[in-house]
Amino acid sequence: MKNKVLFFALPFLIFSCGNDDTTVDDNDDDITTEVPELFQRFSDNVSVSVDGDFIVIVTDDVPDHPSPYFDTGNPLHEAYNGNNANFNLNPNRISSQTITFRIPINPSEAANKEATSLGAMGVSLNGVVFFNQYAGPNNQPLTSEIDSFDQYLGHPQQTGVYHYHQEPTYLTSTLGSNALLGWLLDGFPVYGPVEDGTRVNNSDLDDYHGHAHVTTEYPNGIYHYHITDADPYINGNGFYGVAGTVSN
Repeated sequence: MKNKVLFFALPFLIFSCGNDDTTVDDNDDDITTEVPELFQRFSDNVSVSVDGDFIVIVTDDVPDHPSPYFDTGNPLHEAYNGNNANFNLNPNRISSQTITFRIPINPSEAANKEATSLGAMGVSLNGVVFFNQYAGPNNQPLTSEIDSFDQYLGHPQQTGVYHYHQEPTYLTSTLGSNALLGWLLDGFPVYGPVEDGTRVNNSDLDDYHGHAHVTTEYPNGIYHYHITDADPYINGNGFYGVAGTVSN
């Protein structure tokens, strides 16, 4: 079932008093904008600040869970112990990055939807970036690349950028399958594969892999993406909202 967003009365304008990350308005030294509570949920390898109408998220992209893609001397190195009998370790290894997202504080639907590009299209709560459903240019499917996903369904590309194309199972196992897992570049949140006790199917979502209604974190309702266990997994035919920027 496809849904349309009717309103976005977001709670972002209610700021927590307990966060030390602040942005000062240069035009008025008395105005200080604190990071909204929702964006204080990131792990310690992520820094968050506010710059005007944008949340600025900087991550080192290093996962907080074991992987065979860590160097063998790293305490988080762990041999593959997942369920894919066809697992094949790719030659790349995880390396620390500096990836900066600028995403809208108050996201809005885009009049002209922008396709996601290869590379980081969003970020999860443990700082690991989300990639889209393609393995390469010209919409190459993930078919064979899936066999290189580690036990938490992530892997690094050639420059060591570790990422998830599919469900980040470490997060869903620790936070819950119905939990808020992160945000895409357009500022709309990403939730797990379960909603109201039922597993979400692609047929429940629109062309951009989302729908709109009230969630725990957004009591006034918001458009949001859901991760599913079938292609396109995280995002469909582009960003629903007006995308911010990402650089590394």
